[in-house]
Amino acid sequence: MQWITKAALIRLGILLGGLMVLFMAIAFLMTTMPEKSYSGQLPPLTASQQQLRDDLNRDIKIMTEDIGEHNYLFYNNLIQVEKFLKTRLSQAGYSVNTQEYSVNGQVFSNLEVEIKGTEKPDEIVIIGAHYDSVVGSPGANDNGTGAVAVLSLAQLFSTTHPKRTLRFVEFVNEEPPFFWSENMGSLVYAKRCQKRQENIVAMLSLETMGFYSQARNSQQYPVNILRLIYPNQGNFIGFIGNIGSRSLIHQVIAKFRTSAQFPSQGVSLPDFIPGVGWSDHWSFWQVGYPALMVTDTAPFRYPYYHTQQDTPDQIDYDSLTYVVSGLQSVIQDLTH
Repeated sequence: MQWITKAALIRLGILLGGLMVLFMAIAFLMTTMPEKSYSGQLPPLTASQQQLRDDLNRDIKIMTEDIGEHNYLFYNNLIQVEKFLKTRLSQAGYSVNTQEYSVNGQVFSNLEVEIKGTEKPDEIVIIGAHYDSVVGSPGANDNGTGAVAVLSLAQLFSTTHPKRTLRFVEFVNEEPPFFWSENMGSLVYAKRCQKRQENIVAMLSLETMGFYSQARNSQQYPVNILRLIYPNQGNFIGFIGNIGSRSLIHQVIAKFRTSAQFPSQGVSLPDFIPGVGWSDHWSFWQVGYPALMVTDTAPFRYPYYHTQQDTPDQIDYDSLTYVVSGLQSVIQDLTH
């Protein structure tokens, strides 16, 4: 066997160096976010935030304690949650649009309310969350937190006049066996948007947002290299999307960081990485719309994910309130 020549070694070194530079540049583009994450002691809740916290707490308990597990196996409970959400939205002054579809003889419903834009009505911003719980769980964090956050935000915006059209949508059937299937509620909805040629400029999926920890190593990641970039404490809210939604992620997290005194992290990753597409934003990617997920990262932090112990007492309601308040500012920015 002949020895590798010096020239070949130089070429190999240049190639490896170039690949390393390219890798670092790509990693920089995917993980670098505008503005700085908040750090330090959280401020006291204002009076209006205390009321918001109490509303979030009350509604999560109604969905998960008064009603209980709600999905296709607990169909009557699912219908009760649907009626509860409709009632809350109607009480806020909305006319609720229902998108029904059938699977194996059961009728399921996505719920939509809309505020028509005053200047750019054809440009649509969607804030959505799924309201079904996984089989075997009452679903307080996944996804009671997201569903009631959509309710509260809809109530906060009910008397506003955004320049862009603003929709709040409660999706059914995100959990298995519907997950990433043609019967996933958000995919049924997104395909209708595409069929109608609607111009969805932003979609935010509110997914599992209520668990936070200051403990070291309480935060895990789907790939080990992210441990070198992001905190090992699970005390932040995450803004997660694919490469195509990078500009939306930057706009959203920049506004959140300048408005909310709460830690935040963001990333735009290839959607084949585990966790990146694990919610209703995935459905909008399938039809070409920009979308992201707002999350506490679910199984990468929450020890009670998809278990019977996913109950209201596991949720940090103060932190959830800071997040929802920050999202209010984000939505104001997106719709103007």
